[in-house]
Amino acid sequence: MLLIVYYLIFMIAGDLAAYFIGLTVEYEWGSRMSLIVFLALYFLFLWVSWLLAVWVTKPRMSTQSAS
Repeated sequence: MLLIVYYLIFMIAGDLAAYFIGLTVEYEWGSRMSLIVFLALYFLFLWVSWLLAVWVTKPRMSTQSAS
């Protein structure tokens, strides 16, 4: 359950970043280029968010020796 929560948090942050970067690109180079940049960033953030969520929720190994 915690994995999904982290994934959603990372995705929301990534979507906001893609949106604002897309707005900046639209202002500079137009709507066609903005769509390309937004879609590329959106799918990149899907993948990166999953990797981050798995990394954050990965169980840690104990540093104590089993003696």
